Amino acid sequence: MLRTPTPVFDANAKTGTKDLGDLPEWDLTDLYASDEAAELKRDLDWLEAACKSFAADYEGKLGDLTAEQFLEAIHRHEKIENIGGRIMSYAGLRYYQLTTDAQRAKFLSDHQEKVTIYTTPLVFFTLELNRIEDAKIDALFEANADLARYKPAIRRIRAMKPYQLSDEMEKFLHDLGVVGDAWERLFDETIAGLEFEVDGEPLNIEGTLNLLTEQDRAKREAAAKELAAVFAENIKIFARVHNTQAKEKEIMDRWRGMPTAQTGRHLSNDVEPEVVEALRDAVVAAYPKLSHRYYELKRKWLGLDKMQVWDRNAPLPMEATRIVNWDEATETVMNAYNAFDPRMSEIAKPFFTDGWIDAAVKPGKAPGAFAHPTVTTVHPYVMLNYLGKPRDVMTLAHELGHGVHQVLAADQGEMLASTPLTLAETASVFGEMLTFRRMLDNAKDDAEKKVLLASKVEDMINTVVRQIAFYDFECKLHAARRGGELTPDDINTLWMSVQAESLGPAFEFMDGYETFWAYIPHFVHSPFYVYAYAFGDGLVNALYAVYEENPEGFQDKYFDMLKAGGSKHHKDLLAPFGLDASDPKFWDKGLSMISVFIDELEAMED
Repeated sequence: MLRTPTPVFDANAKTGTKDLGDLPEWDLTDLYASDEAAELKRDLDWLEAACKSFAADYEGKLGDLTAEQFLEAIHRHEKIENIGGRIMSYAGLRYYQLTTDAQRAKFLSDHQEKVTIYTTPLVFFTLELNRIEDAKIDALFEANADLARYKPAIRRIRAMKPYQLSDEMEKFLHDLGVVGDAWERLFDETIAGLEFEVDGEPLNIEGTLNLLTEQDRAKREAAAKELAAVFAENIKIFARVHNTQAKEKEIMDRWRGMPTAQTGRHLSNDVEPEVVEALRDAVVAAYPKLSHRYYELKRKWLGLDKMQVWDRNAPLPMEATRIVNWDEATETVMNAYNAFDPRMSEIAKPFFTDGWIDAAVKPGKAPGAFAHPTVTTVHPYVMLNYLGKPRDVMTLAHELGHGVHQVLAADQGEMLASTPLTLAETASVFGEMLTFRRMLDNAKDDAEKKVLLASKVEDMINTVVRQIAFYDFECKLHAARRGGELTPDDINTLWMSVQAESLGPAFEFMDGYETFWAYIPHFVHSPFYVYAYAFGDGLVNALYAVYEENPEGFQDKYFDMLKAGGSKHHKDLLAPFGLDASDPKFWDKGLSMISVFIDELEAMED
């Protein structure tokens, strides 16, 4: 059989950008040489046999194991996680490079089904683990220090104990997961396949969204209206996906007895609901002194009576239209990382040299950006849709921060390397802050400093204010879905209910903006993920303040925090820095940094 070919695209096709340089693309051979690699077949066969033998050896016996036997079971389980994760990482990354390719979609779907079927016999593991008495678990930890290292992961598993169903029901839900995956793929393929046209130029969604940051206001307006028109044409599909996903979640939550739609996310994030609500309340209370105040400044800079949605991310009038080529972006971020600590740039280097980044915008490629950790025995991969805007440089710094974090945490092993989402955003946002501070220090004059400060404030508002508004929208969406099917107009109304509150009186909203919820992937892939961005930004702002006040020894403590992965609770990770996210005043510290930046911008007006 012939290997499925990988299409080659012009890196700048359909983007309307100038030459960006030699943009890298993924080399997935560190996972598998091809979709027909003998090693892939070998790993699938091994996975099927390993899951069966694990169940044969341990099902019904977990509570009777000695500490040494329990440790061996965990090591075997981690190996299964590793091989299964390697298979799915390869299938998923290959798919995201070209989501519109039917063969890649089939390859992903087939392997999702195989891995789901093969791993179904493992469902007993967490169920039996949660039936063991606390005293017995504590005694096992006491008896073996190597086993005790896994205490944080086992504690997180046991946090699900109150919401656990029967063994048979859990296996059924495990098998049913592929149905939810199919709805996610429908969303991905629909988004990637959307076609737009602005001023006669055919564009994909990334190219069209990119026009919202153009200096030419007419171009921004045309892009916004084209987005609205295309979303409206497809709104029934997006509404169907959201209705189905929200209903599936409601059924799961009801059967498990979870008190709120958000409970599952809080548990997986290893964060207390009251901490999230304190964050949410602090941000909402700060809307007037953050987003409302900043956008009023921007309205004056743009010379407008009212801002429209296409002005939200517009460059400032004094800002020169500039394309940052790939080499310059790489140098900027790597210099910032190196100035903080040479170890950081050393870890980041192979992302650029060894095919760990896929940067170009291509037809059919998934939109957005992410860093995927794959498994602890390989390395992460970063996906970008790089168009050469200054914000794209910050996106590179952000995703590279994730990548560095994932490399450092890999030594923890499969069970402990994965960091809860609230902490997973720490290194990424910190990477952005390092890059911003370096650019600010190198600013040639006050005008350039003003542009950099304004851009950073906008990024922080997008990370904190916008994401908390997204969180409120999701809370309203899931609550409303519990009362019945939602029409597209119903969802539109919920979306608009959070927009004016968060953006403030400087804005009015064009007809069609009510559909812009449709393209946000987090709502479909990871309900309630979005508050993790605000959590991470607040956390990093507080961390950076500590760094500025007392830089001595900070780097070592920072690296230790990243190396810990998911092996520690947020309280334990932040204690060496004298910080505590459960203190409601903690969030005010982080928000005050944004406020100080706006103070500086206002002072420049005098």
